[in-house]
Amino acid sequence: MTDHPSLQPYVDAWTQSMEAISELVTPLVEGEWNGRTDCPGWSVRDVVSHIIGIECELLGDPRPIHSLPRDIYHVRDEVSRHMEVQVDVRRHHTGPEMTSEFEYTLIRRSRQLRNEKRGPETEVNSVLPFGPRKLPLERQLMLRAFDVWVHEQDLRRALDKPGNLDSPGAHVARDVFLAGLPKVVAKDAGAPPNSAVVFDVSGPVEFMRTVRVDQSGNGSVDGSVSLGPAATLAMDWEIYSRLAAGRVRAEAVAEQVKVDGDADLAAAVLKHFSVTP
Repeated sequence: MTDHPSLQPYVDAWTQSMEAISELVTPLVEGEWNGRTDCPGWSVRDVVSHIIGIECELLGDPRPIHSLPRDIYHVRDEVSRHMEVQVDVRRHHTGPEMTSEFEYTLIRRSRQLRNEKRGPETEVNSVLPFGPRKLPLERQLMLRAFDVWVHEQDLRRALDKPGNLDSPGAHVARDVFLAGLPKVVAKDAGAPPNSAVVFDVSGPVEFMRTVRVDQSGNGSVDGSVSLGPAATLAMDWEIYSRLAAGRVRAEAVAEQVKVDGDADLAAAVLKHFSVTP
């Protein structure tokens, strides 16, 4: 247990997803490590490498000294270049090497988190893709629980082993996604002032939220029902999470999203649905 109860739910969610990933990848044969995921250019091995690399940086390990090949098409900016180093340096590791390093990293990070003495508001270094910048410790741990759950789902889809859509990490992901909705609706999609857009999500994580745009064009989200919204988008939780994480384009799942009201506004919302905290 950490010293501060408000941090524990994020530690627990992170731990559950990390242990689930360990169970997923431990029995894999060598060829399965090369399976494609929804992350552009990344295999199962690459996703696991990314997780290991981020957690090692949070442990204070030095970053690998490694030059990337020039022909990695999905590396387009400094953020992706930074992330790719931890991935590319492990591209020739065997399955047993990967699972061994993952388990060792999980043990080390779990020990670090159990012994955490800092308060929730303590400013700490973030890590890419959410940095580099200073963040309150509570926010950092929330984003780690979020990121690991999203990658757990990447691996489950790649390996055709669905599950944990209602786990503690899923509920953290819901909160992170919802926090980004006002910007998506009011700023990116350009919903008109004094309008509302409703999101009706069913399935393992079920909720209904309304994003209201005030007279100044600023958005806010709440759980109250809106009468006469400009648009209502209904979908199940798995589709919502894939869209919000940028794992699938709206056109590919159009038949699984029900739209009522302003179709053009709904299309604009879906176009900008991917949320980066």
